[in-house]
Amino acid sequence: MGCLKGVVEVILYVENMQEMVEFYRDAMGLAVKNPAAATDFRKEEWVVFDTGACSLCLHSGGKRRLGPDSPAFVFRVLDIGVARGELTERGVPMGERRRVAPDSWFCDGEDPEGNRFSIEYMGKR
Repeated sequence: MGCLKGVVEVILYVENMQEMVEFYRDAMGLAVKNPAAATDFRKEEWVVFDTGACSLCLHSGGKRRLGPDSPAFVFRVLDIGVARGELTERGVPMGERRRVAPDSWFCDGEDPEGNRFSIEYMGKR
């Protein structure tokens, strides 16, 4: 076993902190871990969302330098159809579901600044 013990955070550089916090908190349903008491995020430089073992961190100062090879991140879901439906109802642009293996389904989405993400359902493991 190597010296690495797992991923603890993913940092996403953003241009508009308030809009991005509202997207990940309100549309995606993630809880703000830090700063937990804040309501106005326009002047925040660092916002952390609780996503389980690995935190999603927004860092101010992004410049939207995105391309087809930009990193994307994946959220695990219990039911791909239900999750896609909930996100679509909240205004999150989501692609169609696609099967990538017998028990594996993915669906791609995009946040307001064009960062790509996916939701995944992995059946029996």
